[in-house]
Amino acid sequence: MWAIARRKVASGSSASSVLRQSLSKIRPAAPSAPRGYTTTAKKALLAGGGSKTVRGVVHCSYLGSLVSSRPVREVTSFLQIDSPIQVQRRPFSSDNGDLVDAVVPFMGESISDGTLAKFLKQPGDHVEVDEPIAQIETDKVTIDVPSPEAGVVQKFVAKEGDVVEPGTKIAVISKSGEGVTHVAPSEKTPSKASPEPSPEKEAVDKPQPKAETPPPKEKPKVPSPPPPKPSATEPVLPPKERERRVPMTRLRKRVATRLKDSQNTFAMLTTFNEVDMTNLMKLRSDYKDAFVEKHGVKLGLMSGFIKAAVSGLQNQPIINAVIDGDDIIYRDYIDISIAVGTPKGLVVPVIRNADRMNFADIEKSINTLAKKANDGTISIDEMAGGSFTISNGGVYGSLLSTPIINPPQSAILGMHSIVNRPMVVGGNVVSRPMMYIALTYDHRLIDGREAVFFLRRIKDVVEDPRRLLLDI
Repeated sequence: MWAIARRKVASGSSASSVLRQSLSKIRPAAPSAPRGYTTTAKKALLAGGGSKTVRGVVHCSYLGSLVSSRPVREVTSFLQIDSPIQVQRRPFSSDNGDLVDAVVPFMGESISDGTLAKFLKQPGDHVEVDEPIAQIETDKVTIDVPSPEAGVVQKFVAKEGDVVEPGTKIAVISKSGEGVTHVAPSEKTPSKASPEPSPEKEAVDKPQPKAETPPPKEKPKVPSPPPPKPSATEPVLPPKERERRVPMTRLRKRVATRLKDSQNTFAMLTTFNEVDMTNLMKLRSDYKDAFVEKHGVKLGLMSGFIKAAVSGLQNQPIINAVIDGDDIIYRDYIDISIAVGTPKGLVVPVIRNADRMNFADIEKSINTLAKKANDGTISIDEMAGGSFTISNGGVYGSLLSTPIINPPQSAILGMHSIVNRPMVVGGNVVSRPMMYIALTYDHRLIDGREAVFFLRRIKDVVEDPRRLLLDI
């Protein structure tokens, strides 16, 4: 428009006449008619512009346009009635922080995934902060998935049996509990009773009696041939219906793999000895009450064997060593692993720095680790490492066994049940409580001489615990 005015002024027309003509062209013919852009604004709002578009329309003006209150009223009424914000409103939303995801926690440096074993809660159940809602089964331990917030379980995202990784979302927790319905079996709405048929309909539907017909004559039965007799060489197998196929747990598969790898790797050899338990059992009987009163824990036989094993490892350091490629690693620390059988499988928690512990410290550590193992709350760090293992099959009544080495260790001590047997003591035959002990070792690293000396040292210390006091 200004370019046209400039051209007319340059041709000789006056500036005032040119400006009047230009303004008369752009001024509307009916000044009283309001001009608005409500149609454009409504389209923009429907396209998702929201209130920002409305503000843009209200604040926008054009040269020569007349603005009245009608477009504003139309836009305002549109926001109150047709706004898509009200259409999309929900009773709860993750935008305001009501919904929280429950994810798989970090399971350890050596564990990359696990199997979702079972859910401890159901949709609609109330949970507290850090309350377990599911269990993840790994190769070593079972890990709980805690609830991140207090609220109600809205839904499960994963299902039992899925392989999950740390950070995987498995459930959604609603902090307010809105939108979650939990109907108990007794609260289910009874189905509507079907209307009773009218007597007239019953009369119509009642079948008419038919004329009796004589029963058909039975044909003579042909005798079936006898079943073929199985041959003498053919084995009779039990039916498949009497067998059950259950998938192995991850812990059981891990134990099976490690034990088979141990057999394939080590040149295992087992040597035996027997121990007279008279003096150790008498020591326990004499001081058990005073021990509990002072330390708050019972005095058992396992602490005596651990102290004896520490003494043997200090006398024979090769038992505490391990082969690594072409090298031998000598460990200057003694971490004793204790094999514990649980309903889910075998776990081996570790007593750290057992050489620096007394009897009370060892008993407390054993009780704590055994309780965690049976409850399934033991952590990966409490089972990592270990330089020597003790397995006590005597608690199950085992009389003799050949334990398998727990890699990457080089030896394992097996304890067995205590049985009264006749023994010759001072030329006389007397009854003594005896236990067989076994040492399985890697013959690639440990010779028979060191193995026998180690087992002999355990026998001497257990039969005469005063040797620990005098260090002889």
